[in-house]
Amino acid sequence: MYSSGQSREIWFDLYEDWGFIETSFAIQYNIRLREETEMSWGEFITLLGGIMPKTPLGQIISIRSENDKDTLKHFTPEQHRVRNEWRSRNTSKIVQMDKKQVERQIKEFQEACKKAFGK
Repeated sequence: MYSSGQSREIWFDLYEDWGFIETSFAIQYNIRLREETEMSWGEFITLLGGIMPKTPLGQIISIRSENDKDTLKHFTPEQHRVRNEWRSRNTSKIVQMDKKQVERQIKEFQEACKKAFGK
């Protein structure tokens, strides 16, 4: 879920945006993640990476990653709030974390997902 033209910036949070992810999977793939018992972690990541812009997750990512000044002029106050909150919160997180912390969190997250998806 990277924005095109961006340098590998991630525009969603698996925990914070789980509701958007579940809804987007249901809409796009007709998959109910809470009922899914056979999906591997690799398949989940592949499907997540293919979420389209017309889904709830796709829409929130579009708002968070928007940089076009003309498009931003037409944002609603709510869209600006969502974009600004995401950017200010995540900029400060990135600045505060060192490489070892990031690697540790990634490993912890991967282990949790392996347990959740069973593969």
